[in-house]
Amino acid sequence: MHDRMMKAVLFDRFGGPEVLYVGRVPRPEPAPGEVLVRVRAFSVNGSELAARSGRLRLVTGQKFPQRIGLDFTGEVAALGTGATGVVVDDRVWGAVGRTSGFGSAAEYVTVPAERLGRVPDGLDLVAAATLPVATTAVTALRDKAALRPGERLLVRGAAGGVGNAAVQLGQAYGAEVTALARAANLDFVRTLGARHAFDHRTVLPAELDLFDVVLDTAGTDLPAFRRLLKPGGRMVTIAFDLTRPAASLGYIAASAVYGRGRVRFFSGNPKRALLDDLARQVAEGKLRPAVDTVFPLEETAAAHRALEAGGVRGKYVVRVD
Repeated sequence: MHDRMMKAVLFDRFGGPEVLYVGRVPRPEPAPGEVLVRVRAFSVNGSELAARSGRLRLVTGQKFPQRIGLDFTGEVAALGTGATGVVVDDRVWGAVGRTSGFGSAAEYVTVPAERLGRVPDGLDLVAAATLPVATTAVTALRDKAALRPGERLLVRGAAGGVGNAAVQLGQAYGAEVTALARAANLDFVRTLGARHAFDHRTVLPAELDLFDVVLDTAGTDLPAFRRLLKPGGRMVTIAFDLTRPAASLGYIAASAVYGRGRVRFFSGNPKRALLDDLARQVAEGKLRPAVDTVFPLEETAAAHRALEAGGVRGKYVVRVD
């Protein structure tokens, strides 16, 4: 009889990376409109660290075991009734939906068909796992901030998953990019397209110039960075301070008094059109994968530990064999 179980990364209590383990759970079946994907790789994201540690328990709940994993690459294994846009064996990438929580850290995952896009030909599926999160950078710069050629862009957290994509896209969109990152990563962000790069631990916001667009990936010290906007400037953040969530979200809401200069906040939730647009930008050479380290599934905890330690260059990726 065919094995209907699969490997998945689980945790039975909130805590550090050590709570993660690889267990066996029932393999999902695609519901109408859904697609079953055989996962080849996924990346590690900051929101997963927060969920695993319990900082998002109001969202994730406290029922265990819980799952991790947001994005993924893989191949279509089966189609639910009415699922369209992909066929079996297509190479795809995507992310689980907000309402689905986590769960891509597994051998298989089911997702609505509209949450999948095709991976560009010739792009390795492990390397490609760094890129679904880049849809957040596309949305932030193109749609939320309307970045224009010749404008000055500041990217905070420029060596990370969204940040490195934002540096590449900012340069491709014709902006003059300034990057904030750790000292050890300054040469890295320069190779991505940053014209200026500063150590975020030694350079204060007040020591920087003014910018047309500020993209923040940290969520802290938002007032100090908002003050760096030129008249008519726009600031977008994809994070809030998890140590002071009420104050952080309160400031974002209150910043509406600045009108166009308010702090725009959003959480990435890509669907097919955005994933297909990402594929086009990869094909046009505007964006390339940035893989720091690849871990096997059994060492997912080590990948979490590495991301918590800081200093990532691009993304930590977990390979699913």
